[in-house]
Order: sequence, then C-alpha cells, then structure tokens
Amino acid sequence: MKKIYKYLLGLGLVVLTSMTVTSCIDETEPTEVATIKQVEKSSSATRALLMAMPAYFNHYPDYGVNDTPRHWSFAYGSMMFIRDCEIGDCAMPPLGYDHFDNFYTDKYMGNSYVFCQYLWNYYYSFVMTANNLIGSIHPSSATDQQKGYLGAGYAFRAMLYLDMARCFEFLPNDATSATTDEGNDVTNYTVPIVTDSTSEEAARNNPRVKRDVMAKFIQGDLDKAEQMIPKLDITDRTLPHLDCVYGLKARLYMWLEDYPDAEKYARMAINEAANEGVSVMSKDDCLNTTTGFNDISKWMWGSQMTSEDDLVKTGIINWVSWASSENKFGYGGTGAGVFRMIDAKMYSRIDDNDFRKLEFIAPAGSKLSGKESLIDESQRSGIPAYASIKFRPNKGDINTSSVGAASAFPVMRVEEMYFIEAEAAAHQDPEKGKELLVDFMTKYRDPQYVCKANNKADIIDEIVFQKRVELWGEGQSFFDIKRLNMSVTRGYEGTDHEDLARFNTNGRPAWMNWCIVKNEENNNSALKGWGNPDPSDKYTPWAGK
Repeated sequence: MKKIYKYLLGLGLVVLTSMTVTSCIDETEPTEVATIKQVEKSSSATRALLMAMPAYFNHYPDYGVNDTPRHWSFAYGSMMFIRDCEIGDCAMPPLGYDHFDNFYTDKYMGNSYVFCQYLWNYYYSFVMTANNLIGSIHPSSATDQQKGYLGAGYAFRAMLYLDMARCFEFLPNDATSATTDEGNDVTNYTVPIVTDSTSEEAARNNPRVKRDVMAKFIQGDLDKAEQMIPKLDITDRTLPHLDCVYGLKARLYMWLEDYPDAEKYARMAINEAANEGVSVMSKDDCLNTTTGFNDISKWMWGSQMTSEDDLVKTGIINWVSWASSENKFGYGGTGAGVFRMIDAKMYSRIDDNDFRKLEFIAPAGSKLSGKESLIDESQRSGIPAYASIKFRPNKGDINTSSVGAASAFPVMRVEEMYFIEAEAAAHQDPEKGKELLVDFMTKYRDPQYVCKANNKADIIDEIVFQKRVELWGEGQSFFDIKRLNMSVTRGYEGTDHEDLARFNTNGRPAWMNWCIVKNEENNNSALKGWGNPDPSDKYTPWAGK
C-alpha cells in the first residue's frame, strides 16, 4: 500500500490554523501525513478501508480557528447545505448565528479564503478514502467479497468526481469572464484527476481536465462498479449498490445532456431499487414526526450518524442542528433561530393539494395554516412562516442532541430517478416527459395534479420545478439550475430572503463556478493561470421598487 501514502502529496491540501473568517490561507501540510494517519487509524483489512468511505460522509474536521472546527464544516451534509445556499429555493434569516451567510450572500468566495478551501479539501480528502480502498485490492487476485468492496470504492469515487466536476466546471454566466488574466479560456474545465496510482511528480503538475475527459474517467469507474458491486455482501444503505451505480450513470448522462442514456439508466435505477426493496416515500413516510426524512431504509443511498460520532457529540455541528427547524439544541431550530425556509414564491407555486407543501410552515391565515404536523405543538408560535419541517430529528427527539442528532440524511433517493427519467424524456419527446411527470405526481404526490404546460420549454421547466420541490434541502437542485442555465431570483415583492442575499441573476450565477483554492495552485504548477475567477460581490442586491 505504499503508493497510497503519496498519491495526493502534490495537491497541497491544507490545515486551517488560527485564521480569521476572511483571512488568506498561508500554511500547508503534506497530504502524505494525512494519508498515513488515515491508514494507521484503521486496520489493513479491506473491510476497514471500505467502511472508511461512508464514515467520511460525517468526518469531523481536525482543523479550524484555534483548532476549533468552523460550525458550517460538518462534512458531506455541509456540501449539500452549501449548494442549497447558492440557489434560490432556500432562504435564511439575517441573523449573526448564520455561519453559512457568506455562501448565501456571495462573500469571500475567491481562492484565498477558508470557504473555498474547505470545499476543495473535503472532497479531495474524501477521494483519498476511495483511492485507499481501490489501491489496496488487485482485481486479478481478489476474492468475490473483495471485488464487491472494490465495486463500492469505484462507485464512491465516481460520485465524488461527478459532484466536483459539476461544481468546479466553469460555465458561462452573467458576471465573470471565462478568460483568465493569463489569457486562458477555462470554459468546461473541471478538476484534476487523482487516482490510487498517481505519483507525487504527476500530482505536482496535474492540470484540470475538460468535461469530456472527466466524463470518460467517471464512466470508467462506474462501468467497473457495475461489474463488481453485485458481489458486495453488505446490504447497509450507507454503501452504494447496483441501483446507485445506475443512478450515478443517470446523473452523469444528464450532466452530459445525453438524454437517451439518462432516461435509460434512470429507469434501470428505479427497477433495481424496487428489486432491493426501495420505493417512493409515501405521505406518511415524508410527514411522520418521528421518522420523516431521517430513516435511511427509505432511500437508495444515505448517511447514518450514531451517538458515538464526533459530529453528533458536538451537539451543534451536524446535519440535524442545521436542517431541522424543530430541534432545540442546534442552530436551525428554536434555540438559535437560524431557520431554513423555502423561497416564498416557490412555496406559493406548490398546489395546496400536494402534501409536500406540508413540509413547510404555512403563512398565517392561509389554507394550510395549522394543518402541518409538529413534534411539539407548543413550538408552533416560535417557528416562522416558510420554515422547513421536512427533516425531523432522530426518533423525533428535539431536546437531546445525542439522540436527535444521531440521524440520517439522503444521498440518493429513487424519486430523483423518476424526475431524471421524465426530464430526459421531455428533451426528446415533450409529451412523453409530460406523461411521466403526471403519472408520478398523481400516483405519489397529488392525485388532482394537472400539468398545464404545453410546449417543450414549459414542460421541462415544470418537471424541474417539481423535482426541486421533491428534493428541497437535499443539495441536488444546484446541478439542474447550473446545467440548464436557469436564473436565481431572490429579490421580489414578498420575498423571504435576507436583504444582502436578494440577487437576481440573468441565467446561472457566477458563484456556481466554484474556485480552486490558492494553495492548490501553489503546489500544482499546472493550475497556475487556470483557476476560475472570483465571483464574490459581483451582484447587487435587489432594493425593491
């Protein structure tokens, strides 16, 4: 396993040391050290390396200001949260406790700041866990059990690179140029590819690759995962299975706008999920005050926390702390009051007969006001209109962080596949896409649903809107908005977005092209002059009429 120790050395992953919120990054630690620590902390057994991957969904950061982790750095859940902060579907109140405010108001997003740094560090450190496993198994001599583990490793790595590719890929926007100061056009450039066999020398001169190169790499990993993962002998939903491999292929082909293949693999994912006992969540599944969106058995793939996890032990630096409006121990609930709310205009577009509207607190005097189910009815007056009650604390425990925060969150749900299938079909045959949408909605969400869209553009818009409602708060809508060049509109009469976040863009926002941290450029010569431009402060908040 010696090669595993050094493969990321040149990526310059860094440690956060004694920095202010907006300070530049000026200290580095060779990744070799971090990798050795990872390996030493687990056994040499492939199972330990396998389980290190789902564990990284909730990795507790060992760095921060004065060695204290920042309160928005709760691993994969924070990646999802950040992506939602960068679209228009989620609103946050203007409170000093909102540690995500910089992502929401487009402040300090450039390559010299900690916000950019954490995104880069987390993802590549996560890739390291997958490479550790992949590099430890030789397929030619592996047992069937080891091949199953290897399939999971390839699926994890593909998922991570697909996330990064879509986040860091530069796409045209209304605020920044694709041409760098050095004269390089970075359009469609994604991130460097680092595998289990990448040498230190190669890592120190490892360029960003364009979309087609990255797509070929991801597809290669998924093809290998598809072949091997049926041998995986662990049914735990914190690990990917064949349905997830098909789901990742569906996501990949949507990114590439290969709609026939996206439609094909979305349907394969739906069928395989059914074979594995996963189906669409029912109304009771979604609105249950004890198990609503915290039960991993309902999803294709998810992350599960326990009372022994470091993030849970913090009480406040975890998914439930931020995502639940009903918890009393964290940020997102009645304790600190940093409620996560649905965009008011988005809420008003959801039909009152659609039970998903009950995942949010209705404005006083409206038709659904008072009909929402709360864990503790006495909290109702303290939770504002539009606040989400979608993500319930574990066991419905709003008081005890060691119980309530030991929850789960979804990484992939079968519902997403239905919407991918419908949109992919609509790009080819609008009426078929419309039919698939109506079929899903009337069967599972609103028996009275009617799609009034009559042309291709409007049908696609309606499918994507319903998908955004379905996956609200799950970090997936970012990718559709960026891919389809959709505008973010937060400034309008009746908005519930805070003043400094009321941006109205013309197409995808510049901040959706994430920046590569400066330390990476300093340690990897191929990146100099090839970074995405700083999107910070490129937009002026809407000030009303």
